[in-house]
Amino acid sequence: MALMPFQPTPFFADKNRAFWTLQFAGWGGVLLLRAMSAFANGQAASFLILILITTITGFSLSLLLSPVYRQLINRRPLVTWGATALVLLVAVSLHTFIDSWVFGLYRNDMETGFAQLFIGFFFLNLSLLGAWSALYFAINFFLQVEEQADRLERLEAQATSAQLAMLRYQLNPHFLFNTLNSISTLVLLKQTEPANAMLTRLSGFLRHTLLTELSGKITLAEEVETLQLYLDIERMRFEERLRTRFEIEPAAASALLPAMLLQPLVENAIKYAVTPQEEGARITVSARVLGNRLRVAVADTGPGAQGQHRPLPDPARGRTVSTGVGLPNIRNRLAQAYGEDHRFEIRTPAEGGFTVIIEVPYEAAEKPAAAPAPAAVSRVEPVNQPGLAAAPAPGALT
Repeated sequence: MALMPFQPTPFFADKNRAFWTLQFAGWGGVLLLRAMSAFANGQAASFLILILITTITGFSLSLLLSPVYRQLINRRPLVTWGATALVLLVAVSLHTFIDSWVFGLYRNDMETGFAQLFIGFFFLNLSLLGAWSALYFAINFFLQVEEQADRLERLEAQATSAQLAMLRYQLNPHFLFNTLNSISTLVLLKQTEPANAMLTRLSGFLRHTLLTELSGKITLAEEVETLQLYLDIERMRFEERLRTRFEIEPAAASALLPAMLLQPLVENAIKYAVTPQEEGARITVSARVLGNRLRVAVADTGPGAQGQHRPLPDPARGRTVSTGVGLPNIRNRLAQAYGEDHRFEIRTPAEGGFTVIIEVPYEAAEKPAAAPAPAAVSRVEPVNQPGLAAAPAPGALT
């Protein structure tokens, strides 16, 4: 997975332009400061020529230092700082030599010798070029740190996306195994029309899931639409035993949540509530907005928490246990998408059944989604205990 290009601070987006801007601004400031100092000390106008020469000298030497520093900045610290000190000493000495020689020509009547002038100018030029060097390294180190932080942030985002995609891929094999088994049974019984109808609905469901971004978020209305496609397939297997109801508030329909988040919960309800009971069960999906939170619940009228712990079919003992994939998958996806800012709760109402409640921050889609119409695919029946109103009784699931 390729990384996006580094986006530096706007001023440094064009490094060449930023360098020349700082270069002219810095040395222009030095020229102005020295000129004002000379004027305040009553120097003659001709003294400005000396200031101009020494500023141009410093400007030119800094241009020579920049490619040298560019080669040294990524070396080992001992090499970088040792070589920098040596190069800076040479540059300051050359700058001081030129300044002393020019000043000696300008004031040839002074008794001050060249050595004295050299020592006097040396510390001034060391301060100027030293400050320039420090600023050069500081800016470049800042840009490197900024680039590394940006790269780390993008790598973390890509790792999260990859993990979300991996968790998503865990869901498909369970569903496909059950569906293909059902189709195989229908083919063996020579019931070609139901088998063909199930294959058609399966292809529609898979096409819909492939068009959904793996690690992205979709509206609850779109999630319910996916659930309806899934329930269409399952209803081919269970017929009247599978009864469903959707209670989605209009405001909740446009809320965003991770794609394919509810399908494993409905699949669990079918597996542990509908399958083991001759009369089947009713599954209720409800959602509402509470302040700045979205609360979604998936409830069933199955045997309750004990049934959710059953293993895979065991002919010897006639019981089943959880494979431990569906609900841990949901927990992991919620943790990846929201960190600690989410709620995942299991409730077992006193009258039976099983309810899973998910509560996440409310994020509205830019374009409001229409509330899903449950009558299109679900048999809507009166529900005495909606999923969100179930009596609280904490449970645990492996």
